[in-house]
Amino acid sequence: MNLRKYLRDRGIPVAIVLIGLATGGAQMLYWWLAPSPKESDFVGPPRSGYVLTNFKLWAFDVDGLPSFHMVAPHLERRENDESLYINTPNFEMPSNQPGVPPWLGNSLYAWVDKSGTLLKLQGPVFMHRAAFGDTAAAEMHTSDVTAWPKENRMETAAPAHMVQGDSKLSGVGMRANLNTNHLELLDESHGTYPPRKNRTQAGSQPAVPAGAAHPAAGPGQAG
Repeated sequence: MNLRKYLRDRGIPVAIVLIGLATGGAQMLYWWLAPSPKESDFVGPPRSGYVLTNFKLWAFDVDGLPSFHMVAPHLERRENDESLYINTPNFEMPSNQPGVPPWLGNSLYAWVDKSGTLLKLQGPVFMHRAAFGDTAAAEMHTSDVTAWPKENRMETAAPAHMVQGDSKLSGVGMRANLNTNHLELLDESHGTYPPRKNRTQAGSQPAVPAGAAHPAAGPGQAG
């Protein structure tokens, strides 16, 4: 059969096939020669799911008792892990014991995980508790604290300084359980414990006002 006659009689189908082959070949050539997709070079913090201003936050333990209360001017929730980033918070850790006042404090920043069980107080941290019964007022100066609010526990690797009445404690690295009033200094610990006065000689201890908001002091400085 004559090839020219064959192509002439079947011109349209042959043209369609040739066009298809040309299109496929061009696409394969483009995939081979085209540059790889550009990777995102954006560097920065994760996007915020939402932002709150002048907010109040409450957390409760497994028994439904209040474990943590915070007030701050600015909060951002991150989309990637649903954690909270907070500026200049004032916080309260209730004792949940009759007659025992809460610990009040402030820090430069705070971070709370999605579950609300882990809290990081960043920068200088100041905490204080008012006097009650025959227990003197107490205050603590430290920084970069990791806390578990629902367990009333906290720790830091930074220097810590605590004053309660006439007693003073300082050291580097601290673990504390606010439920049991247990405080452990891990290194370079120093303490001053004056003789206890009997009840007839002891004067009333001035209490730190519950609403006071002192600026955080450096290690070794008492407010």
